[in-house]
Amino acid sequence: MFLIQLIINLYIFFLGVLGVITNRRHFLVIIICIEMMLLSINMYLLLFSIYLDDIFGQLFSFFVLTVAAAESSIGLAIIILYYKNRGNIFYSNKILLKS
Repeated sequence: MFLIQLIINLYIFFLGVLGVITNRRHFLVIIICIEMMLLSINMYLLLFSIYLDDIFGQLFSFFVLTVAAAESSIGLAIIILYYKNRGNIFYSNKILLKS
C-alpha cells in the first residue's frame, strides 16, 4: 500500500511539473499546478512520517501547507491586480508585466 501511494504522489507531482512547463499563458493554471506539486510533497512528508513513526514529517507538513496558502493568496492577489489593469489574465506578452 505504501508503494502505491508513493507512485500516485509521484504521478501527481510530475503532472504539476508538466502543467507548469506546458501552460505558460494562464496564471491561474500555473498556480494550480504549483499547488498540486506542493500538496504532493506534503503527502510524501506525511507518508514517510507515518512509515518511520516520526512526528517531524507531520510538523514540517504544516509549514509546507502554510507556504502553499501564502503562495496562493499572493498569486491570486497578483491575478486580481493584473486583471484590473489589463482586462484579462493571459500573459502572452511578458514584457507587459514590467510596466
